[in-house]
Amino acid sequence: MKNQTLMDQLVEAFRCLPGVGPKSAQRMMLYLLERDREGGKRLAEVLARAMADIGNCSSCRNLSESELCDICSDAGRDPGVLCVVENPADVLAIEHSGGYRGYYFVLMGTLSPIDGRGPEEIGVEQLVARCQEAVSEVILAVSSSVEGEATAHYIAEALTPLDLNLSRIAQGIPMGGELEYVDGITLTNAIEGRKSLR
Repeated sequence: MKNQTLMDQLVEAFRCLPGVGPKSAQRMMLYLLERDREGGKRLAEVLARAMADIGNCSSCRNLSESELCDICSDAGRDPGVLCVVENPADVLAIEHSGGYRGYYFVLMGTLSPIDGRGPEEIGVEQLVARCQEAVSEVILAVSSSVEGEATAHYIAEALTPLDLNLSRIAQGIPMGGELEYVDGITLTNAIEGRKSLR
């Protein structure tokens, strides 16, 4: 077996991105080497800095360059409302809709025993502790996939002992749909039309 060339390694590195197959990765590699070496150097530099300097917010678990993200640092938001989402892309989608002014908690996935994600990995204990602060309402904004439904049910059970309103976003979002791909109007209507789980 021959050693991989540097170009082969670069193609393989691009393939770690979602939706990028061998041909797309090869096109990216060729574009950077043939037409935009400065862009490639800038990409490598910024990517290396991002991998080193971006972590998770200590309060909501969203991606952040500091201990508290910009949303958790915003005192103008409603501290009584907490929206639970699966991933940072969901936060961006809801923020882009402009229809929500509370805080977030990012699970970083859903319950999935097959993938090794249990309650500890999605931060259920941290979520329960966060809800014991000034939170009076929790909105579950997880996907309507099988894993999302199981996660919503598990979280609802974990929050049952607490005295708070628990709701789920309205089902204007297609079954199996991911929040990051839903338009802003649909997201706003889904949040405003949420229904209580108890």
